[in-house]
Amino acid sequence: MGDKVSFPSFWSFAVIEPTACLTDIFDDPDHAAQYAEGPEQFMPGYLSVQRMASVLLRERMPEGGHVLVHGAGGGAEVEAFARLNPGWRFTGVEPAKAMLDEAAVRLAPLGDRLALHHGFIDDAPAGPFNGATSLLTLHFIEAEARKATVAAIVRRLKPGAAFVAVHVSFPQTSDGREQMLARHREFTISGGADPAVAEEGRTMIDEQLPVLEPEVDAAILREAGLVDVIQFFEAFTWRGWVGYAP
Repeated sequence: MGDKVSFPSFWSFAVIEPTACLTDIFDDPDHAAQYAEGPEQFMPGYLSVQRMASVLLRERMPEGGHVLVHGAGGGAEVEAFARLNPGWRFTGVEPAKAMLDEAAVRLAPLGDRLALHHGFIDDAPAGPFNGATSLLTLHFIEAEARKATVAAIVRRLKPGAAFVAVHVSFPQTSDGREQMLARHREFTISGGADPAVAEEGRTMIDEQLPVLEPEVDAAILREAGLVDVIQFFEAFTWRGWVGYAP
């Protein structure tokens, strides 16, 4: 077998409040430049999730629709959506300046199809948008603030527009939690990570992420104002939902 990949631990962060500054790991230009290498290593089905999100948005998207992307740093999701849907326009919001700068470079070919904003969701334009996403982002935010964040996204959507959310969410019983954390670690190792780095990632999720039960996450989406919320994705520690603005 080849050498193990020692990519950075993408879970080395402190819990993020919507009004707080991101920790140095996301504002580090070196980390931001390497971030695109990470999600495929630690998230099963990452590229398929981008395609699924595109399908779900497209069901309610008019020609030339406008998408709000919450947590747009790095630019990978926007790049995928733009490739799959050449007529769409995008507005992204991201609090980590280094990640936003990386997205701006990566997405430069989109030209006036893209607008990027530095900040949290309250710094995003009012819209209204034809759809929105929050991929690999909401798990950083505590439950009440998470609900407020989703509510702010819903307020920016046109009636009937889809919102797609994918983040860390898994059973929180003692046995279920340990099993899922172990699966996350083993999946990361199977993708080429050094075992020590994978264990660090497991520990960071365990000790720092405000992970919720999937049923609680779904309830938050409903309480934030979405209707017809369904779970469309599940893979080890990850869940994905789609709901619609009333």
